[in-house]
Amino acid sequence: MECRDIINTFAPCLSDTLGVSTDLANFLSITLGVLIVATFPLLVTILLIWVERKFAARVQDRIGPNRVGPFGLFQPFADVIKLLGKEDITPAGADKWIYNASPVVMVMAVLLIWAVIPLTPVHVGVDLEIGALYFVAVASIGTLSVIMAGWASNNKYALLGSFRVVAQLISYEVPLALALLVPVMLAGSMSMVGIVEAQTGMWFVFMVPVSAFLFFISSQAETGRAPFDLLEAESELVAGFNIEYSGMKFAMFFAGEFMHVFTNGVLMAVLFTGGYIGPFVDQIPLLGLVYLLAKASIWYLLSLLMRNALPRVRIDQLMLFNWLFLVPVSIINLILVAFLMFVIRELGLQPDDPRDFVQNIPQTVVLLLGNVALLIGTLTVIRNRFRAERLAEQSTMLPAQAGD
Repeated sequence: MECRDIINTFAPCLSDTLGVSTDLANFLSITLGVLIVATFPLLVTILLIWVERKFAARVQDRIGPNRVGPFGLFQPFADVIKLLGKEDITPAGADKWIYNASPVVMVMAVLLIWAVIPLTPVHVGVDLEIGALYFVAVASIGTLSVIMAGWASNNKYALLGSFRVVAQLISYEVPLALALLVPVMLAGSMSMVGIVEAQTGMWFVFMVPVSAFLFFISSQAETGRAPFDLLEAESELVAGFNIEYSGMKFAMFFAGEFMHVFTNGVLMAVLFTGGYIGPFVDQIPLLGLVYLLAKASIWYLLSLLMRNALPRVRIDQLMLFNWLFLVPVSIINLILVAFLMFVIRELGLQPDDPRDFVQNIPQTVVLLLGNVALLIGTLTVIRNRFRAERLAEQSTMLPAQAGD
């Protein structure tokens, strides 16, 4: 047989050309797939470090890395060499097994998400029927690594920092999961491949922009990126849960963070902007990877802009923003989308062919109008609340001014 697609036909090729047993060929094929899926995000992270530093420099009117290699491209490699030469310190009294395992678990939690990401129409680690549920479960492993690091470090600042981080991450997983349910409902499937294929005719971001906004903000906070970076509030907790880590173990926490931020961009592309869907993908499947990375890069650069343009919020503001704004809006949004989908089905506005752009227009218009109404209602409630607070503050100030 002709081996054009090495990922999908590697096992048959081994079996047919080299006479390897079917079981061994399948094992070697799965091993190759795991190595590729696990290595690709790690290699991308090296480039992301350079991109992030250059982007931050431009926002802050600086030059950024420009000495090591052309345009400073080799600066990440120099940083890795420097970190490898740093002393590996383990605090006295630390739980060594858990202390050393925590950075590995942080990176592993991100790599496991890539197992269900459809890279092209024919390249996906595993097409789980519960892919969306798998993502929520695996993403929570990162929270476990944080509490492991804080508890095992035998440091009160690290322990307090990990407690606060866990409170933040678990809280923001609530609106994240509620926003994730919307594309699942629209696609009628929890499979990541099914969600992407359901957007062949129309991207979900045009149908439910409020859900895309909620997922993007929640994922930013769940990762611990600015302006929600209370994980490393150095002015309050020295450096938070990772204060006792040095060298490559310290770097692995940040490698996991860099990978997680880009992975969030990939998830936004998969869940709301069509993933690998694009022109000529049926003829050239590898084009799907280009489309996926291009869409993910747009969301990634938007997260970098947020990080460098917005100031860090206080911990009380962080929690209030989640429980008093994101969670109620997420619940209302989920109920609204479910109601509109019922109305669309009763009115016969569902497309007969989901791949047809024109047939998707009526459904898109109904859902979009519902999202606009939700947005206007939310802004009205916020305006009235702040107006009432301002008037109450002015009324308490007037008697004091009159007495003066």
